[in-house]
Amino acid sequence: MIRLALAFFLLSGTAAWSDAGPVASDWFRGMDNQARLIAGHASRDGKTALYAGVDVSMPGGWKTYWRTPGDAGGVPPDFDWTGSDNLASAMVLYPAPHRIHDKAGDVVGYKNAVLFPVLVTPKDPSKPVTLQGKVQYGICKDICIPAEAELQLTIPPDVGTSAELTASLARVPDKAARSGIDPTLASWHLNDSAGKPKLILDIASSEPKTADAFVEGPGGIYVPLPKRSADQSGKAVFEVDLTDGVNIKDLKGKPLTVTMIDAKGQSETTIVLEK
Repeated sequence: MIRLALAFFLLSGTAAWSDAGPVASDWFRGMDNQARLIAGHASRDGKTALYAGVDVSMPGGWKTYWRTPGDAGGVPPDFDWTGSDNLASAMVLYPAPHRIHDKAGDVVGYKNAVLFPVLVTPKDPSKPVTLQGKVQYGICKDICIPAEAELQLTIPPDVGTSAELTASLARVPDKAARSGIDPTLASWHLNDSAGKPKLILDIASSEPKTADAFVEGPGGIYVPLPKRSADQSGKAVFEVDLTDGVNIKDLKGKPLTVTMIDAKGQSETTIVLEK
C-alpha cells in the first residue's frame, strides 16, 4: 500500500503594481515541489482576458493529477477562491494531460510541471483583484503526497500580458479543433456484439501513433480509461469496457466528455449514449 505523507504549505505574495508585465508571487518550496501564483492578460481563441495561474513544479520523475486521475487512483486538484476580493468568478482550465504508467496502473496527469490557467472575472474591472484561495492537489513518485496551498496575490487592473499563461492556454483542449493540427473524434459507436458493451472511439489524427483519449462521465460517474485497440491510416481506435466498474445504465442519456491528445495538439467533444 502506498503510504501517504501529508504536506501543508503556505504560499502567499502580493506583487508590485505594473503595467509592463504580469505579476507573480514568490516561489514557495514545499515537500518535493515548489509552487507560485501568477497573473496577467492572456489570449485564447483570439480573445484576450484576465487570467491567473497556479504554477506547480516538481523534481524529475514526479507527477501530479488531472481533474480525472485515471484507473489507478490519485488526488485531483481542488481550487477554492472563497475570501477573494473584487472577484465575480474564477474558472480553472486544465491543459491537456497525458497517460502515465506506474506500478499501480495507468493514471492521467502531468510530469514535472504544470500551469493551471484560471479565467478571472472581476466585479469591478477598474479595481484590483485580490485572489485568496486554497488549492489541494497530489504529487507522486514512490509515495504520494497530498498538498494544501493557501494562495494570495493582488492583481492590478493594468496588469500586463503573460506569455506563460498564453502558452498554457494553447494546451487547453477546445471544442473548436484546429484543422490539420488537433486530433478529433471521427466517429464513435457502441459495440454489444459479445454481450459486453464497449464504447468504440475512432480518433482522427495526423500523429495516430501518439494519439490518446480520455472519457469523463457527468457528476463524477466513473468511466474506465480507453484502451488502444487498433491503428489505422490517419486514425487511432480506442475502446472503453463499459462493464468494468461501471453500469452502462448510469451513462445512457447523459453527456460524456471525450478529450483527445496527440503530439501536435488536443481537443474535446461531448457525446451522448442513447437511452
